[in-house]
Amino acid sequence: MEFDAVLLLSFGGPEGPDEVRPFLENVTRGRGVPPERLDEVAEHYLHFGGVSPINGINRALVEQLRAEMPDLPVYFGNRNWAPYVEDTVAAMRDDGIRRAAVFTTSAWGGYSSCRQYVEDIARARAVVGDGAPELVKLRQYFDHPLLVEMYAEAIGAAAATLPAELRDDARLVFTAHSIPIAADERHGPRLYSRQVGYATRLVAAAAGYPEFDQVWQSRSGPPQIPWLEPDIADHLTALTERGTRAVIVCPIGFVADHIEVVWDLDEELRVQADAAGIALARAGTPNSDRRYAQLAAGLIAELRDGLEPARATGPDPAPGYGCSINGAPCSLNCCGTS
Repeated sequence: MEFDAVLLLSFGGPEGPDEVRPFLENVTRGRGVPPERLDEVAEHYLHFGGVSPINGINRALVEQLRAEMPDLPVYFGNRNWAPYVEDTVAAMRDDGIRRAAVFTTSAWGGYSSCRQYVEDIARARAVVGDGAPELVKLRQYFDHPLLVEMYAEAIGAAAATLPAELRDDARLVFTAHSIPIAADERHGPRLYSRQVGYATRLVAAAAGYPEFDQVWQSRSGPPQIPWLEPDIADHLTALTERGTRAVIVCPIGFVADHIEVVWDLDEELRVQADAAGIALARAGTPNSDRRYAQLAAGLIAELRDGLEPARATGPDPAPGYGCSINGAPCSLNCCGTS
């Protein structure tokens, strides 16, 4: 399968105080989120001047993608904020693009992590209409060797920032975005949480940690709806009670240092750790690492050249991908769309 362009498709984020509330309304439209909850989340963005780090990180990643694939033009579009994917696809049409590979800033299966990006692609093509390029979403990459390598190295770098006398006993904690348990179980075999669990085992082994914890963060639903647990704040409390003196947090569920990393972990969790007398080191995410662009180029080569998927192998059977690499309904039906 040949491509004449690459589209980096992401979530989007505000880039100034006046954009925060409209952005949050875009994200939550139709979900019945009360205004006071939007006000609360808006304060997280306003703490950083109303600017989410994600668009800047993605623009830097675009440059890395262009350096890695100089023969292919690279475009950038978002679901929830400018540059909107619909506008980007229209520009691609005007530039004569006929088929583009779509690399999303999510490594996982499940609805919000995968299928919703497929819906973004379909919506953008429908809005653009005649002449819209074919857009082929690349496969999930939660177990890609380069992703494992980047997180493992980030854990090592984080550990090195801890006081020397605490490093050997520091507890490694992986965190990913929580989702409702019903969403994780709907139409599929807990694909998202199993993929996260598998990736944590791969990365922990690569980083040399036989023992570790996997927790969740950033839940936003009403308390009567069960979400994946334990929550990272509750888990830090439990570690405090057990006498833990140092913690390394790896946000494995996030490929970039966006607001749910820099606020939930670097601000809220750090305040909690400081109050408890725990030394906290947060591992970095791929962001615009050159290897992240190399990962994307490798996924394209798999389709173009018919290569076997690059997958790090672990001690357990790997969970399935869920969505197929060409956007067709998958056999696992993790999103209930086939």
